[in-house]
Amino acid sequence: MDIYQVALRPLLFNVLKTDPEWLHQQTIRSLSWLSQTNNAPAGLVTQSLQQSLCLRDRRLEQNLFGLNFPNPLGLAAGFDKDGVAAKIWSNFGFGFAELGTVTFHPQPGNPQPRLFRLPLDQAVLNRMGFNNSGAAAMAARLAKQKDLTYTIPIGINLGKSKVTPLEAAAEDYLNSFRLLKHLGDYFVVNVSSPNTPGLRSLQDATMLSSILDVLQKENNTYKPIFVKIAPDLEWEAIADIIRLAKTYQLAGIIATNTTIRRDGLKTQVIDQTGKSPQDEVGGISGAPLRDRSTEVIKFIWQQTQGQIPIIGVGGIFSPEDAWEKITAGASLIQVYTGWIYEGPMMVRRILAGLLSKLEQNKLNSITEAIGLEV
Repeated sequence: MDIYQVALRPLLFNVLKTDPEWLHQQTIRSLSWLSQTNNAPAGLVTQSLQQSLCLRDRRLEQNLFGLNFPNPLGLAAGFDKDGVAAKIWSNFGFGFAELGTVTFHPQPGNPQPRLFRLPLDQAVLNRMGFNNSGAAAMAARLAKQKDLTYTIPIGINLGKSKVTPLEAAAEDYLNSFRLLKHLGDYFVVNVSSPNTPGLRSLQDATMLSSILDVLQKENNTYKPIFVKIAPDLEWEAIADIIRLAKTYQLAGIIATNTTIRRDGLKTQVIDQTGKSPQDEVGGISGAPLRDRSTEVIKFIWQQTQGQIPIIGVGGIFSPEDAWEKITAGASLIQVYTGWIYEGPMMVRRILAGLLSKLEQNKLNSITEAIGLEV
């Protein structure tokens, strides 16, 4: 237990009842300030963060799809939508970070309020709707930092612009990729957010095939490309996506995005709206997603005999949660909601816990743990 959990989180969540989106915006502004390379005070802060939050150990390192990951724990897409803090994430101990979701056209997202905490469920409900400044703005921002050497891989999550018709989705993703392909270490095709009308229909084999086809034809930089899938898909639909991943030589699959299911929730009323989660649209992340995302990871691992790398995300709060995802078949894992609830020290705690798990199981490397329980 640290000061964030004992004092800061209760103050923000319960006493002040700070609006989640406002708090997120203030956090991103602070992190953007810390990312300024010519800012001496910011440099001292980031150095202090690195010393207290980072944990390096060779047993946690991996080389996957041509990239070096200092540890398997990354920041999921959705936190740094516009890439304003790309430089800072390694100082929090993350082994990689994913920017976005970014769309070709700038867009404001859905009407507010659109982000809600469900504390009783250790969950978040969001219907943000890919609010971001657009691919061109992100490209310009990252290009200014192109002389910087990121100490961790930086991924970019691509989504479809709301104004783009579904039949033109492939071109929309392609336009974003063309602007950004030299600036990210890997890319993610996000066709699984529940907050853009019709987007999840792009997980259909025919629709998804058209997107992957144009991206791989454009991919002369040979960047690893992933597809991020929903947890609510039937097994047959996931099997179709696995086949497409093989056909188009994708680097891997990210499992999973948020869920539209509401069963088993303890939260009765959302403070901001006075309604129950069942009456609010949007995707739920956090603990309610944990078991289903692990089931999907295990299914993909079994169907591919571990030949397609999986990035596991959904309900990771503890070393045990992380270990469960990895031993189910995830080569890498990501957090978002867990980091909000557990605080900055979470990353170091999870990495230390993973090292303990390796020792308990007499393993020499995190690689040896992947798919261990399947």
